[in-house]
Amino acid sequence: MNQYRQLTEQEIDILEANSCWAEDWTRVEVAEFFKPNYFHRVMFYGDIRLGNFEKNVEVSKGFVKHSGINNATLRNVIVGDNCLIENIGNYINNYTIGDDTYISNVCTMETTEGATYGEGHLISVLNEVGDGNLVLFRDLNSQFAAFMVKHFQNKPLKDAIRRMINEQIQRTVPDRGTIGNNVKIVNTKEITNTVIYDCCEISGAARLSDCTISSSPTNTVFIGTGVICENSIISDGCSIINSVKMEDCFVGEACHVSNGFTASASVFFANSYMSNGEACAAFCGPFSASHHKSSLLIGGMFSFYNAGSATNFSNHAYKMGPMHYGTLERGTKTASGAYLLMPATIGTFSVCFGKLMYHPDTRDLPFSYLIAYGDTMYLSPGRNLTTVGLYRDIRKWPKRDKRPHDGRKSIVNFDWLSPYSVGEILRGKKILERLRSASGDNVSTYNYHEYVINASSLRKGIKYYDIALRIYMGAVLKRHALEKPITNVGLGNWNDLSGLLLPESEEKRLINDIEDGTLETIEDVIERFNEIDRNYSEYRWTWTYDMICQYYGLTEITEADAEHVRQDYITARRAWIAEIRKDAEKEFTLGDVEEGVLDDFLELLDSEVDFENQKLYM
Repeated sequence: MNQYRQLTEQEIDILEANSCWAEDWTRVEVAEFFKPNYFHRVMFYGDIRLGNFEKNVEVSKGFVKHSGINNATLRNVIVGDNCLIENIGNYINNYTIGDDTYISNVCTMETTEGATYGEGHLISVLNEVGDGNLVLFRDLNSQFAAFMVKHFQNKPLKDAIRRMINEQIQRTVPDRGTIGNNVKIVNTKEITNTVIYDCCEISGAARLSDCTISSSPTNTVFIGTGVICENSIISDGCSIINSVKMEDCFVGEACHVSNGFTASASVFFANSYMSNGEACAAFCGPFSASHHKSSLLIGGMFSFYNAGSATNFSNHAYKMGPMHYGTLERGTKTASGAYLLMPATIGTFSVCFGKLMYHPDTRDLPFSYLIAYGDTMYLSPGRNLTTVGLYRDIRKWPKRDKRPHDGRKSIVNFDWLSPYSVGEILRGKKILERLRSASGDNVSTYNYHEYVINASSLRKGIKYYDIALRIYMGAVLKRHALEKPITNVGLGNWNDLSGLLLPESEEKRLINDIEDGTLETIEDVIERFNEIDRNYSEYRWTWTYDMICQYYGLTEITEADAEHVRQDYITARRAWIAEIRKDAEKEFTLGDVEEGVLDDFLELLDSEVDFENQKLYM
């Protein structure tokens, strides 16, 4: 940190000769080795501190200028070492600027009284006209956000969380706007009440007002042309470009928002991609995407979701081809709690006469398709378990995580079969078995609520669910040593907090510990989320051990029993791959894909046998 001193008479003479002026030269302090030669046409008001200016600054690739300040008005500003500040149209007022930062052709930068930099702002998601249910702060992640929204009606919990957030903001909020080290801000009109962290680049933005922009050397942020951000927080690794308009929003790590997308009172987490469309009161969990001008995300909770163009939500009708629309895989809800389009993991969807149909009742039958013929709704339970689309999705999501390992605030569990989803499969299988038992085998259709299930679809649904159960049990057995569980945590129902899979008992414990003060700070709560995630393998083993015993009628699992489970796993997995192969070949016969694409995909399926023999204790 620099030690500051008064200017010498000789330095003041040089500055004045360079057309610089100060309201009071005694209020301008400089670093020990300050040189006034690189200051031209600068006006100083209030308290000013200036660092050393010894290096060149790269303003464009291969083009460097010497650090210094030219054509600017500064009031109550601290400037670090080796910055280049030039062509400030209006002024910079009440700001602290770090080292090696380049600011050029900016109209106004200012901090006003009472600035909160977007933190502590209360918004309402899932219900655009409802009471505020989510508080924005810099360390927010998808788990904390989902937890706040889910338990909004619990007043003691809500009050405790808001107290924690307020206390953290009071501890960490700067007394004025700050610009970090190695920041580049060019051709930007207005920056007001905004904190900008290290290595951020802002080029051509229209207005940033009451914002916090997190950035780091390994996870930089880029804000581009025409962007307007107000009362918002932008996390590490994001890019916000091409005339985006955003108000009252939180954007999580490695998100991309572009091409005129507009958003208000919405949150976006971990690798979300938003372009062209609009969001209002939307909760967009990890890997949510929207690409089309006609897409409006409003009042919903999404995760692993790809919004189609208007009514196009047919992702899993597309297989190996380039089209990829409408994925809703996990945790997708409306404001009322009804589950929407979740073909890939839990729930069902239909498209009827070009209109999207919502069917909350069918959540009981996961991985299903719902198809309308006239006024009749036909349900195909478990059908999506054996599609090329699901197979592809299972493998693509981990590869699309752009976040560095040291910059992952939101937890994302990529297990497509987990105690959470398998619990739904178990319930779905029991429903189908009860339907068959009640109506017998000699019927052509079964009725479930207002939906019709063909007899062949019901039999296949039971078969597909059973395949998934055996794959899951065998896969977990491969990942864990054969021993009795060391904890009872994990038994019972499981929940999904926007990427974190956890036992319901752990979520209840978290609620109790916040309410009684066991967890006192935001850091404590976030660490609890991380602790639950670290223990996921053990909790999963506890749940799965009990499931295996119930499925096979055992009291404990011996090595012989484990070998039986492994053999069932291999058989089920090969049956699964065979069904996916049939799905791919069927698509090829329809002329939707080229032969080379099919051959490459089948070769990938052939390699799946290698995975069967791997032991992966995790």
